[in-house]
Amino acid sequence: MSPGVELVAVLGIFIALLCVGMTIPFAITVPSLLYLVMHSGLPGLKGIGLVSWGSMNSFTLTAIPLFVLMAEILQESKLSLGVYRGLSKLVSWMPGGLLQTNIAGCAIFSAISGSSVVTAASIGRVALPELERRNYSPALSAGSLAAGGTLGILIPPSIAMIVYGTFTETSVAKLFMAGVMPGLLLTFMFMVYIAVHAWFKPEVSPKERGAQNLREFLQALVDVVPFIVLIAGTMASIYTGLVTPTEAAAVGCLLALAIAAIWGELNRGTLMRALQSTTRVCGNILFIVYAAFLFSYAISYAGVGEQITSFLIGLNLSKLQFFVALFILYTVLGCLVESLGMIVVTVPLLYPVLVKYGIDPIWFGVILVVFIEMGQISPPIGINLFVIQSIWRGKLKDVVLGTIPFHLIMFVLLVLLVVFPDIALWLPSGTIEAK
Repeated sequence: MSPGVELVAVLGIFIALLCVGMTIPFAITVPSLLYLVMHSGLPGLKGIGLVSWGSMNSFTLTAIPLFVLMAEILQESKLSLGVYRGLSKLVSWMPGGLLQTNIAGCAIFSAISGSSVVTAASIGRVALPELERRNYSPALSAGSLAAGGTLGILIPPSIAMIVYGTFTETSVAKLFMAGVMPGLLLTFMFMVYIAVHAWFKPEVSPKERGAQNLREFLQALVDVVPFIVLIAGTMASIYTGLVTPTEAAAVGCLLALAIAAIWGELNRGTLMRALQSTTRVCGNILFIVYAAFLFSYAISYAGVGEQITSFLIGLNLSKLQFFVALFILYTVLGCLVESLGMIVVTVPLLYPVLVKYGIDPIWFGVILVVFIEMGQISPPIGINLFVIQSIWRGKLKDVVLGTIPFHLIMFVLLVLLVVFPDIALWLPSGTIEAK
């Protein structure tokens, strides 16, 4: 059996395991081991020990549990409620009212959590009861939260970018900086859409007051400013080269503890819940990363990466045609595979091809994350759809319909990134090199 046929068979097994409900890490690990046995027999498994140690002995990956812990401390101390309350006074006067607060709240919380699911769940728990009580459009309410949650993997720090940087040996600091402008632009585009929608259809959202006097305005700032300080301090330390992303994550944890102690509800129980939740989340994430390294080892052992590279280069596709092919690939995968799964399955195969085409890996990292964002709200397994639906206990159909306009806005962002790559590359061009 040729290596190409073996790879197709293994990918078929991977998809089949996903369809029968096997979790992502096991669905990656099982076909990877089968591929090694199919290609080289039992001797092919001898390198697994070295791969296991070499792949996970990574300073860069240490940033993942630290950033997750930072977000969990803030969530368990109920500071997400304060952020939403403050933003409701600062931005709800705009057309769309609390729907604007949803997007702004997700943008701020995403700059802390690094996770789409954590962002959608944290803001959704606070926002949905209030939106229902005030008779906001159910579809637009759920859609704004599901789509807003996707900002968690574009606005830094981003767990997806850390994983991508680990596989491609790309500077995580530069990847973080590359996500800033597209993340802010996407936030702005979401808010403009909501404003225009509410302007033409006032029935989707009641008018809100916003801050009515200086006291309310200052109280809103007190709720929001600690988060702004945390975000600015963490990202500025990375951007100036004072610390690596991993060290910045450790600093962020200490700042989160201080903020939670001053403005939140920090006690032994809060800290224990945050640590337990971090352990569960990181166990899942790092298991996926480990499984992906096994998959990468399997395909490199068989020389498949070189064969795929030669095949695609031999097709003489233009860059535009190559991007169209990638667009189709990730659109399909987004409907079937969870976000980290998309990275760990495709990047080891595609990265050599990107190098041959001369595609900037930092720019492509942002493109990939936007594709993943779209996958987070793509039926049938877009995870943010189910996160919001489980919190809301409404109809999944309304959540899906509510996300369609935001999905189209992400397409527009992709086009802008292809036509104007400096949207992503302007900030990293001035970043001091850091791993």
